[in-house]
Amino acid sequence: MMASIRPLMPGLLLSAVVAGAAELAAPFVAKAAPIPAMVIALIIGITLNPIARRRTFQPGISFCLKSLLRWAVALLGLRVALGEIAALGFATALLVVVSMVLTIASGFLLARLFRQNDGYGALAGAGTAICGASATLATSIVVPDYKGKEADVAFVVVAVNALSTVAMVLYPLICLWLGFDPQRTGVMLGATIHDVAQVVGSGYAVSDAAGNTAVVVKLFRVFLLFPVVLLIGWSFVRGSVTGDAARIPFPTFALAFVIFCVLNSVATSLPAIEPMFNLIKTPLIEASRLGLLLAIAALGLGTSLPAIAALGWRHIATVMGTTIVILVVATAGLWALG
Repeated sequence: MMASIRPLMPGLLLSAVVAGAAELAAPFVAKAAPIPAMVIALIIGITLNPIARRRTFQPGISFCLKSLLRWAVALLGLRVALGEIAALGFATALLVVVSMVLTIASGFLLARLFRQNDGYGALAGAGTAICGASATLATSIVVPDYKGKEADVAFVVVAVNALSTVAMVLYPLICLWLGFDPQRTGVMLGATIHDVAQVVGSGYAVSDAAGNTAVVVKLFRVFLLFPVVLLIGWSFVRGSVTGDAARIPFPTFALAFVIFCVLNSVATSLPAIEPMFNLIKTPLIEASRLGLLLAIAALGLGTSLPAIAALGWRHIATVMGTTIVILVVATAGLWALG
């Protein structure tokens, strides 16, 4: 075991140093701008890419981006309770699903329109439709490797965070202008803003009722991570991009995500076992957060700054396009439902 672990240690330690530095810096950065630790870790990692290119760091970085990332995404399921999602109602659930499907489809269409790789379209669509950075990282697992993939993943993570920050301020004003009540405001915010943190911030800034609804709608989008990743992986397996896609395995981490959702739902519905379950659940949720932080630190370490700088306006246009699609579809649907 030690012989197999030893090659991983340099890359793991370097990723951990980057993640730790991001954790320490996040409270100070937050005083100036709402930038989460994950984005800070990505930026620090990119600046250290010249060091991380050394062969000794590569096994550990690869482990963070593959094995560790899968477990971290799977454990996200412990945040979701199916009972809360069921309480949304059919009309709201259908609106969210339609918005997500059209957003992901627009990611592929815009990527092809701008002559980009279909993999980038999948990353932009899923990152916008589901939950920002976490969904982008999860989708990157089932998207086949292609030239520039690491830079694309890093760009989408940064872009969706920036757009979420803008949305956190702008979208509540749109809801006020449209005359939405707290319920519809919560649905609109939860169905359109990319990252969970910004959904919480925008929703509860309006009212407690809007915040509660926004969080439940957002968790429903997170729950749909499983079918979305499964379908995206399947689309590439069908050979829509490259012949190598046929080697993509079944995303067992996504299935584990659903299993954890079910376990959490059962435990929260049984008061006798809920306190004991929470003793296990709380550290596992923290482990998931730290795992995602390590994975995104490793992603930054594997991404060169010149590669990011060379992406150009087409990458920006694709992510902005998917953001506009989910905003227009969800808002129009809520307006139509009255």
